[in-house]
Amino acid sequence: MSHPVVLRDVRVLDGDTTGPATSVVVRDGRIADGPLPDDADIVEGGGGVLLPGLIDTHAHVSRRAHLDAMVEWGVTTVLDMGAPHYDATMALKDQPGLPTLRSAGRPASGPGSMFVTKMGHPASSAVSGPDDAARFVADRVAESADYIKIIIEDPRFPGTKPLEPATIAAIAVAARAAGLLTVAHVVSPATLRTAVAAGVDVVTHTALTKGLGDDEITGTVSLIPTLGMMDGVARSIGRRLPVRALSLLVPALRMDYRHAVATVAAFRRAGQVVLAGTDANDEPGAPCRVPYGISLHDELERLVSAGLTATEALRAATVQPAETFGLHDRGVIAAGRRADLVLVDGDPTRDITATRAIRGVWIGGARVRA
Repeated sequence: MSHPVVLRDVRVLDGDTTGPATSVVVRDGRIADGPLPDDADIVEGGGGVLLPGLIDTHAHVSRRAHLDAMVEWGVTTVLDMGAPHYDATMALKDQPGLPTLRSAGRPASGPGSMFVTKMGHPASSAVSGPDDAARFVADRVAESADYIKIIIEDPRFPGTKPLEPATIAAIAVAARAAGLLTVAHVVSPATLRTAVAAGVDVVTHTALTKGLGDDEITGTVSLIPTLGMMDGVARSIGRRLPVRALSLLVPALRMDYRHAVATVAAFRRAGQVVLAGTDANDEPGAPCRVPYGISLHDELERLVSAGLTATEALRAATVQPAETFGLHDRGVIAAGRRADLVLVDGDPTRDITATRAIRGVWIGGARVRA
């Protein structure tokens, strides 16, 4: 049993507000009820705000340095969304002192897609048709994937090898039967509609070629917009001369970051869940490299700029991803929950940039950053 810890004089994020100064007891890695123990180690909070550990719902992790950077910025849970370096990624799961890592393992894509030919995923991750869906999901279960990722490409984009809608739907059915959530990579309004029609649970990324109107958001699906990545793609790819020239003939290639922002605003108006995820990566072939850890704070600020309140943005990186992905032991500061905690100066419910002013980070009750 670990020594109890008391975080004294902290204001706890509780729902939509931060409460008055109080003390939080941590015992055996969990938030504890009851009186303050006499033998506890005392941490003086100085009136700072105590947040649940932040959750990045979209990253690509293959090295310890990636998780170390997450810790520095208060990210205590990381959801890997596709592991081209599969063995390296899986070896980082459940390591003491590091963020909890969950992974989709290898994503489903079409035979001959760039995800197989250029991005390092094995040919066996391609799904040849609806009859191959159960095999693909069974392979991911055998590899201890925590959820299923499906790449949905738009056939209007040059060079794509998209999965057929019937195959996508079959993967979603097989994943549900296995008790796993499905996350779909989407790139356009058409691919989003395909994902919703197939019955996926979460979509990640947004369209850069057209914003979604309120009447286009149907069904119940959560959104991980990865706004920082979308801005980077619009800048790095959308401004390339060949793309700009081709977009004169193919309107679907005309990229504008404002469309991504508009889609987030439409999801919020529709009452759908919006989650904070960065697409953090350092892959040489990625359309945009996104730094680990600090980029989640950038994402929170972008979500606020897109129309979320500061509290809604905080929920998008704490309680809502915990609920969406079945991480029921975290996401809020309450008795019995994991003591994944971030202490910050200022009040991020009023100024979201205060999440950057980190004074301490705890993972499972152990302090990992002073």
